[in-house]
Amino acid sequence: MAPEAPELIVDFHEGFDISPHYMWAKSTGLPIHRGYFIEDGRTAELGWWEERQCYSAFVMLSGQEGTGEMRITEIPAGEKLPPLKFALDELVYVLSGRGFTTVWEGANEKTFEWHERSMFLLPHGRTHQLSNAQGNAPVRLIHYNFLPTALAGIPYPEVFFNNDAFTPEKGQDFDQDLYSAAGSAPSTTGSLVWWGNFFPDLAAWDKLRNLKSRGAGGTSVAMQFPHSPHFAHMSVIPNRAYKKGHRHGPGFAIVIPAGEGFSVMWKEGQEKIFVPWHEGSIFIPPSRWFHQHFNTGPIPARYLAMHPPVQFAYDEKVDDRANNQIEYVDEDPAIRKHFEAELAKFNLTSVMPDECYTNPEYDWGLGPGGE
Repeated sequence: MAPEAPELIVDFHEGFDISPHYMWAKSTGLPIHRGYFIEDGRTAELGWWEERQCYSAFVMLSGQEGTGEMRITEIPAGEKLPPLKFALDELVYVLSGRGFTTVWEGANEKTFEWHERSMFLLPHGRTHQLSNAQGNAPVRLIHYNFLPTALAGIPYPEVFFNNDAFTPEKGQDFDQDLYSAAGSAPSTTGSLVWWGNFFPDLAAWDKLRNLKSRGAGGTSVAMQFPHSPHFAHMSVIPNRAYKKGHRHGPGFAIVIPAGEGFSVMWKEGQEKIFVPWHEGSIFIPPSRWFHQHFNTGPIPARYLAMHPPVQFAYDEKVDDRANNQIEYVDEDPAIRKHFEAELAKFNLTSVMPDECYTNPEYDWGLGPGGE
């Protein structure tokens, strides 16, 4: 029932291909991945980018809708990329391999190591260099930033790269803790967030809060980056369970750090799109499309969601559940049947209790199969 993998195309797409960012991306000659998902970013087709001395491709899936830039970069074995100064903050997620990053500002310099499933922030106004520590294998990275939004106002890409006019704001200290491992910290609402610029292993973080509103006993953690407009969150779905359908704005870029399953995405009244996923998969639900995440594996599954600029992030918390969330008691019965059929392929059965389909006030507690 799933569509074929997205093609590499360069023609106009939903009106966003006339944007300054698209025109710049097209001018690089790199592949541009379209469609609804990339089944595995670790094997997606890339092209050589002479200016950056790496293999790369742009990811422009339907759900981005011009909010943020996503790229895949491959650093050859034992190589390092040329130093780069970027005017905007950029999140980097490590799809595969291990390496190190050096960030400097004047005479101040910081170097830190990373490996697959690490995530870190490259701060704006500082020069950075990415290096592959492996001599026998390439490294693959996902980059996520807000360049499309910036170029909408200043349509000159060269302004944002290696421009000494952009410097860190006063008060942003280049201190000893710039790239120490992120830790938990209380938020203004009293819940815990994962706070910092370097997240060593997204598959290992265990300080999670129960997310009862989304069902299945799922858990979640918010991620905040000091002095940055970027936000992210990671959700954990118990094994053999699934979350409630919901919808929100565009640009929530999802990457899978662990587990396997599928997601369903649909616009009201239209055909459903089935997205198979496993570690390394990438997809982005289109704006105001309902979507629902299913764990068909034997272990808890995790997905990382990198948020769009705050002006596009409306309704992510689903405050208006009547319009933006589908309770289990109200969902299409075909959803449950499809989930159970997918589990049966692996000789597994659902742990979703029958009562959750009849009782809208069902108390999940820690949920079935929770961590």
